[in-house]
Amino acid sequence: MSHWSFAASTPVIIVALMVWLAAIWLFVSHRRASGGRKAVTRLEALRFFIITLLTVTLLRPEFVQHLKRTVRPEIAVLLDASASMKTRDVVVTNRATSRAEWLAKERTNQFWRPLEKSAKVLVEDFAATVKTPLPALSPSDGERGVGSEGTDINLALENALKRQRNLKAVLLLTDGDWNLGQSPLVAATRFREQGVPIFSVAVGRETPLPDLVLENVSAPAYGLFGEQIIVPFKVRSNLPRDVKTAVSLIDTNGDEIKKEISIPALGELQESILWSPHIVGEVSLKVQLPVEKDEAIPENNAQDFRINVRVEKLKVLLVDSLPRWEYRYLRNALERDPGVEMHCILFHPGMGMGSGRNYLASFPGSKELLSRYDVIFLGDVGIGQSELTPGDAELIKGLVEQQSSGLVFLPGSRGRELSFLESPLAGLLPVVFDKTKPEGVALQNESSLLLSTAGKRHWLTRFDSDEDRNEELWKQLPGFYWSAAIEKSRPGSEVLAVHSELRNSFGRIPLLVTRAAGSGKVLFMGTDSAWRWRRGVEDKFHYRFWSQVVRWMAHQRHLSESEGIRLSYSPETPQVGDTIFLQATVADAYAATAGDERVAGKLISPSGRAEQFGFSAVPGGWGVFKSSFAPTEGGKYKVQVASERDGRKLETEIAVTQPVREKLGQPVNMQILREISGITRGTSASYEALNEIVKQISALPEPQPTEKRIRIWSNPWWGGFMLFLLVVYWVGRKLSGLV
Repeated sequence: MSHWSFAASTPVIIVALMVWLAAIWLFVSHRRASGGRKAVTRLEALRFFIITLLTVTLLRPEFVQHLKRTVRPEIAVLLDASASMKTRDVVVTNRATSRAEWLAKERTNQFWRPLEKSAKVLVEDFAATVKTPLPALSPSDGERGVGSEGTDINLALENALKRQRNLKAVLLLTDGDWNLGQSPLVAATRFREQGVPIFSVAVGRETPLPDLVLENVSAPAYGLFGEQIIVPFKVRSNLPRDVKTAVSLIDTNGDEIKKEISIPALGELQESILWSPHIVGEVSLKVQLPVEKDEAIPENNAQDFRINVRVEKLKVLLVDSLPRWEYRYLRNALERDPGVEMHCILFHPGMGMGSGRNYLASFPGSKELLSRYDVIFLGDVGIGQSELTPGDAELIKGLVEQQSSGLVFLPGSRGRELSFLESPLAGLLPVVFDKTKPEGVALQNESSLLLSTAGKRHWLTRFDSDEDRNEELWKQLPGFYWSAAIEKSRPGSEVLAVHSELRNSFGRIPLLVTRAAGSGKVLFMGTDSAWRWRRGVEDKFHYRFWSQVVRWMAHQRHLSESEGIRLSYSPETPQVGDTIFLQATVADAYAATAGDERVAGKLISPSGRAEQFGFSAVPGGWGVFKSSFAPTEGGKYKVQVASERDGRKLETEIAVTQPVREKLGQPVNMQILREISGITRGTSASYEALNEIVKQISALPEPQPTEKRIRIWSNPWWGGFMLFLLVVYWVGRKLSGLV
């Protein structure tokens, strides 16, 4: 069955009619004026015909065909097969079962049988392993991919719409936990346009199961033998009560460290536990929570991870002007640290350079000499005669920003730190000085350092794994009588501790402040009395603090290294989808300039896929080269870096975590299911009402005949035909001598 239709509005119809009447008047008047000449009559008739076609076009004519469906209607039944369906929260006859088990039982019973009376039923699983496409290694490789778990409800609906020719309805049984692809509402909009309703059944409960979940354990890629390694973790509670428990960290030998924690009801807790390795090599560790009696899912209370324990000799340079107490005790602490190789410089203005064991006769005045140091301490020393030069300051800045070294400012009563404000080191300072008080601020009464909120959680300030006990220890430390004159911290800095007594318009005076500088770190210590922490306890806190400072600052430089070449990367614990930034430092490439491509890399994925990539030189002449890549699968990536010109090469592994998209214990996403059904004029219900939903689908009317519209007014052939007639008309006028 077919017919013609005109889609123009009433005003357009009136205009078209007036144009057509005007065309009739022109035809008649011009024919009379020409005396009835046959050539003119033919041309006028052609023009009238063209104008008639144009007026018809203005009416927007369409040829409408109604095609009766000859294929039996189809109903698609989509069943969620994702891992989240293993959650045990479906209650049947007072017995809890998993969503997948309930779905399997209903599938065995063929709940869709009533629908087969009036339609063809197609049952299909979705959200099984998804193949993530990867670029081909060569033209002959074709497309490759890596399996990953996830739920893409939008894709499942799109496929159902594409495959079925006479789709009557869709029955979607899922928990609504979509974590891949576009929003399902995109597909729902297309279903609405096609007039196909989606009926959704939420399999599971709308409230989470009572449970404790150890969600995230992010340990560093490596640790140094003998140091304390901080292992952060996150716990989420779905229990309606506060939980006091003890988290455990268990190593390969079965040694266990416990830490008491308190988890708020229906809340989250981010904490950390300290671990001291006693063996060298790759160590397997486990963080676990005790299972509470009312927990529904005990399997998510533990996580395993591995960490590489190494022995490194960190190189430290200590620079000062006079042998004050802070310098003496710090020098002793670093010299006695078995993991530190320390050199010191004592300028002794007016007296000549200090000398002795581990003393240097002058400041390392070249990139080659200075680049060996992981951390530099600058005491009460500045830029000037018989001290540092502007060139030395420029070298220190390059070392920190480009080679990931650390810099510690330890000012003193001479106030020489103010000279850095006119040097290349000005941008590295974490604080703003009060220039009116170069000698600092001295008090008669003892003051102390108060930890800030950030300082209570920072690894540098950890003397005890328990946060409350650690804060109490800091309050008990012997105080100080002098501090540097500081106005405030600079934007981008992190304040770890403040003055217990002094404040100004910006708040309490910051005294322990850190700051990132390029790829390195900077620490500012605004007192010269940390040596007093030894009172009554000897080396316990003083040595430990400075040991942690050195290891924290040097950590990035030693992620991976070989003779003459180092490789650092960020983030240190990457996940699939992150961009991993690589920085290679080659000892013999200080003359490298922009565009230098001497460093090349090779990446081998966990699935064995190999890929070549290049490094670009970083301006500055520090032999630093940068690159990046985005991992597409979880596991260990082998990274090979080589500089053939310099004879340097390195191979390391980067562990990439695959995010867990399919989580157990999550409530059903009822909101998205209601929106899908609402848009498509379907119905959404819980799993208890499955039979009612089936009855509603059975009662749906037969699909209406499909309507096919051919828009004549916008057809290019129609426009081409009218253009041809206009050309004929114009040529005819030329031949007749009318132009």
